[in-house]
Amino acid sequence: MPNAFLDVILPPSCAGCARPGAVLCPACAAEFHDDPRPRWPSSPPPGLPDCWSAADYQGAPRRAILAYKERGRTALARPLAACLVSTLVAARASPAWPCGRDRPLVLVPVPSSRRAVRQRGHDPVGRLAALAVRGLRARGWPIALAPVLEQRRRVRDQAGLSAAQRAANLAGAFGVRRAAQARQRAFWGRAEPVAALVDDIVTTGTTLAEAAGALRHAGVAVPLAITLAATRRREG
Repeated sequence: MPNAFLDVILPPSCAGCARPGAVLCPACAAEFHDDPRPRWPSSPPPGLPDCWSAADYQGAPRRAILAYKERGRTALARPLAACLVSTLVAARASPAWPCGRDRPLVLVPVPSSRRAVRQRGHDPVGRLAALAVRGLRARGWPIALAPVLEQRRRVRDQAGLSAAQRAANLAGAFGVRRAAQARQRAFWGRAEPVAALVDDIVTTGTTLAEAAGALRHAGVAVPLAITLAATRRREG
């Protein structure tokens, strides 16, 4: 029985600590909201945008992200999207905000492969980005969702790969959808907006750098990336 269905028919338990009462309890949610800041990989790859994350990828945040992404706890989408919203709000309040105060912003989710979407039964990052846009619009932000990236070829599972192996695995893997290129103004508008990439976790930064490169190749500025969590890895 899918976990999403169990969340509906049974009393919810926190994905971060298993306490009954909510899919993400206030204490575990606070771990996502209390320290949004730039979190860079130990050796950032070339082209990585300014990278802001809600939390470190450990403890309750790690358990909650895995429950949402890999175990079908889709009821976590709203509280996790709220973490992205608070992270983006914190980034915009920073003196180092890289996007320009007067330019519209688009959120571009990093795409999963079709195979991964089929296996999981949902598109975790795409759903989070859509909900985050809705939350930011409610705050009066001029922002839009632009799911224009696609994976152009099959890539290996990134788990367990070194930074160098990840870079080789993802080189040239992303592109802007042809329909989006043909109707670029419909996606980007005439005001030359800037794009912020959205992903769940940043590890080596290779995925975000490759995705940013694909957008820049299409003529889109990508100064920022927002993730739920960040983990540090040793160079391998």
